[in-house]
Amino acid sequence: MSSPQTGAAPRRRIPYGPHPDQWGELWPPAPAGGPPPVAVLVHGGYWRSVWEAGLMDALAADLAGRGFAAWSLEYRRPDRHGWAATTADVAAGLAAVAALPGVDRGRVAVVGHSAGGQLALRAAADDGRVALAVSLAGVLDLVEAHRHGLGSGAVAAALGGDPESLPQVYAAADPMARLPLGVPQLIVQCTEDDPGLVAVNRGYARAAGAEATYLERPGDHFAVIDPATPVWREVAAELAARLGPPAGPPVSPPPSG
Repeated sequence: MSSPQTGAAPRRRIPYGPHPDQWGELWPPAPAGGPPPVAVLVHGGYWRSVWEAGLMDALAADLAGRGFAAWSLEYRRPDRHGWAATTADVAAGLAAVAALPGVDRGRVAVVGHSAGGQLALRAAADDGRVALAVSLAGVLDLVEAHRHGLGSGAVAAALGGDPESLPQVYAAADPMARLPLGVPQLIVQCTEDDPGLVAVNRGYARAAGAEATYLERPGDHFAVIDPATPVWREVAAELAARLGPPAGPPVSPPPSG
């Protein structure tokens, strides 16, 4: 596994829609010999507006230091704008990779934390161009998460009701219900997290079968987005292995004459 590089370029905020919450921040790596692979980051926070894209800043900086381009998304949250706006924004933010400058659009991973794990896997399944979908302590079985009461009723609050009253909404949104997703997945869960979430992710990994690699390691809910932890370093190494080499050193021109 390569160590983080120095000299990554400053991040740039780029809108992907007209609303103030429809933007991403592009964290490019240091100039290199070829276009870097892209890691699209989707923050969590149980789909509530109190949590914002800054949750993923440390990962974005770490990935840029390792030679990736990180594209960290903000999006309209359902507590203020409704569930349809949230899912549409994540899809639009992912599609906006096609217009990002200087990146390898053929090597894209989408990486979501907590509620962002659900959004990331759903977007990857709908998009069809994602090489790898990564869930970091994601909420990947919405029906079971609702049954466990995760996030003090966060699932029903986000989707607008319970599974019985909104079966079609849950069927479209729920990674468990969407299996097989048709996308290679890395499912990451730490053992000191909420026991209900640990159970949800173990169950999802079993159901996903060969489509998913399950990685369970020590740590709490936020260890998976802390660049200093062994579990994140393992995830970063897996991203490099799955997407191919990150941006390398500049290529020297051949000698003239």
